[in-house]
Amino acid sequence: MPENENESFEMLYRLPIPPEEGRYPGLAPSRRVEHGLIVERDVAVPMRDGVVLRVDVFRPEGQSDLPVLFTYSPYGKHARKGFHMLYPQAGQEDHGFVDPGTTDVSVSHYTVWEGPDPLYWCRQGFAVVNADSRGSWGSEGSLTFHSPQEAADGYDVIEWAAGRPWSNGRVGMTGVSYLAWSQWNVAATRPPHLFAINPWEGYSDPYRDIAMQGGIRETRFRGWWIESTAYSRNRVEDVVELCRQHPHFDAYWKARTPDLSKIEVPLYAVVDWGDHGIHTRGTIEGFKQAGSREKWLEVHGRMKWPYYYRPESLARQLEFFTTFLKEAPGATLSWPRVNIEVRESHFVGEVRAEKTWPLEGTVSTPLFLDAAAGALAKDLPAASSLSYDSEDPQDFVEFSVAFDEDTEVTGTMSLQLWVESETDEADLFVAVEKFDRDGVRVPFPFQSMFHDGPVALGWLRASHRDLDAERSTPQQPWHTHARSVPLEPGRPTLVDIEIWPSSTLFRAGERLAVRVKGSDHNTYPGVPAVIHHQEPHNTGRHTVHTGGDHPSRLLLPVIDRSAR
Repeated sequence: MPENENESFEMLYRLPIPPEEGRYPGLAPSRRVEHGLIVERDVAVPMRDGVVLRVDVFRPEGQSDLPVLFTYSPYGKHARKGFHMLYPQAGQEDHGFVDPGTTDVSVSHYTVWEGPDPLYWCRQGFAVVNADSRGSWGSEGSLTFHSPQEAADGYDVIEWAAGRPWSNGRVGMTGVSYLAWSQWNVAATRPPHLFAINPWEGYSDPYRDIAMQGGIRETRFRGWWIESTAYSRNRVEDVVELCRQHPHFDAYWKARTPDLSKIEVPLYAVVDWGDHGIHTRGTIEGFKQAGSREKWLEVHGRMKWPYYYRPESLARQLEFFTTFLKEAPGATLSWPRVNIEVRESHFVGEVRAEKTWPLEGTVSTPLFLDAAAGALAKDLPAASSLSYDSEDPQDFVEFSVAFDEDTEVTGTMSLQLWVESETDEADLFVAVEKFDRDGVRVPFPFQSMFHDGPVALGWLRASHRDLDAERSTPQQPWHTHARSVPLEPGRPTLVDIEIWPSSTLFRAGERLAVRVKGSDHNTYPGVPAVIHHQEPHNTGRHTVHTGGDHPSRLLLPVIDRSAR
């Protein structure tokens, strides 16, 4: 299907980047036997409309009846972009990206960026097929992202792979980030020979999860990302300009948001708590909304890239795919449905098995904001207010509570604010922080690369405050993003802000704080590959009203630990 079939918007394209500038070796179909692997490069795979995609195939020599692991992305099946950042123990400089304790992680030179290592998987009796998406590198056609065309092509490659004489007809998908996103997109089309997916840190709603958090356009990561991805000889979707022209959740975004309920294959979804602004919310929502009867969720507190390749993680991946691609039911079927790491501090936490998400035993606990005391209180306080300069990145208001007893907060938080702006708009940036008994901020892994992040983040452009009455709950507001409703300047207005999922244990005497400001809480100047919002629609002061007739409150998902 064309990328905008039955869609009421105009596709926009930008000039491509010549593939040679990405160290592309050019099309070179070949077949070699190396390290016990049959390696086939640039195999031509025709799509239903005649366009030819190029794939690399890896399979163990002398074996047949092989299950297939399939990856699909625009990142280049020839490249190992960025692996030096992850594994300095291999002789590269330590950039601070690495999870301490992963020195036993290694990947072979066959491994694509964020994909499975063919050498490992072929030695386990699997084949690996890596595809360059339509329009990327040597594949024909126009390069689009998150599109129905991508989903259709993924379907076609799966059916092609299942029909190879060396295949057992059972295909699974795996991979990190975009390679995980493509799994949600393709699985929703229900290819007959797709039998399992393993989305590892992958957003499932491009609008809400990565491009337009809270209706606020992300401006740094997306621009950097397209400049590192648009390698093609044909047209390339202009995602930056299309985001600018489609600020609301309209036909453009609906076409790029799969119906997760249509996913029926077994799935094993993995994400970390610190990937706010990219993957945390989308992976958990994918697990929640997928129609699969057999599905598992794992949420950890580490760094996403090394975690994918850890021996312990590979063992779980192998067990999962052996169960569903080799028809050899094993321990996977007795796994707990949910495994989470309850964090205490940086790389310190307890891994615990759960039955559901949200967790059983969740007690929705309201704490009222008290501007006069800068506190979070159990009881509604008297009316008061605090304001901050919305244009000053250093200015914010903060409300906090010290816990009387050990308290676990696991789930999505919801912040209701009565906010007043001097104009008809307010971009609101929320961070939840942890402080120890001495008042020292406790940092956590953040955005896959950093070690000084908050507990959780939330965003909202106040004019996008409309809620979806069917999907919203007190614990998780769900915004329609269908229109903009300006604020009335000088008048307090109620807004609901979704704070992305997290899991943190606060010991008695430790403090939780919620901060509200007019710009990002973590900016990392000079680092392009980080979520940032550089066009906030803010002018003048914002005032947060609390107590009395304006009961601003934070709703915490507190876990009853006595039953565990």
